[in-house]
Amino acid sequence: MVLYSFFAVVILCLTHIFTNKLRLSNIPRSKWLSLAGGISVAYIFLAAFPELNEIQHEVSESEIIGWESISEMEVFLLSLIGLTFFYGLENRSKKSWESQRTPDEGAKKNLGIFWIHVSSFAVYNAIIGYLLINREEESLQSFLLYAIAMAFHFIVTDHSLEDHFSKSYQKKGRWILVAAVFLGWLASIYISIPEVYIGIIFSFLAGGVIMNVLKEELPKERESNLFAFCVGVIIYGSILILVR
Repeated sequence: MVLYSFFAVVILCLTHIFTNKLRLSNIPRSKWLSLAGGISVAYIFLAAFPELNEIQHEVSESEIIGWESISEMEVFLLSLIGLTFFYGLENRSKKSWESQRTPDEGAKKNLGIFWIHVSSFAVYNAIIGYLLINREEESLQSFLLYAIAMAFHFIVTDHSLEDHFSKSYQKKGRWILVAAVFLGWLASIYISIPEVYIGIIFSFLAGGVIMNVLKEELPKERESNLFAFCVGVIIYGSILILVR
């Protein structure tokens, strides 16, 4: 599995490096971006959520959190927190850009927002890299479905970050994200985390993936390609259903 995961992490790193070479249009939104978004969402709903259900049983039995008021819903609450966190990040960024008064003020604000985004996505990437090996379900089939979905997801997030931060992302951001996903994978080889905690991390990631895809597909000004998005959902969804 380590050898397979090495090839997967290399592909994920190359995705960060070369996504800008794909010349994906922003408005109207490229059909390939919408297709990638559909694949990511299909994976979360048809593969990750059923896995979260199993994780929930482990969390409940381990009594890690121990709050009776949220018993049987801890991992789903963590997914909601993940979604809310990345929504807050995006919302804060938009408000900062809208409040810019002068070019100099805008440059300073953009730089601060850039580092907040990159730092957050570095953690996000490290989690994705770590989960290439250490996951609830460790079969080769599960691994491949996860790795493929995350590769397409990286295309979506990379394009978004490049659109927001342009040169800063090209010069610094993407290399930080490359290092993060690789270090996350490397840590998974030498650092073992109890399965129940891995499940908790995976829960947060699932919410983040949903938010990072939908924030790109839903805004009206994006002119997203609904057909391509649906094709991604149907094709990858069908694969996930057939291999169960």
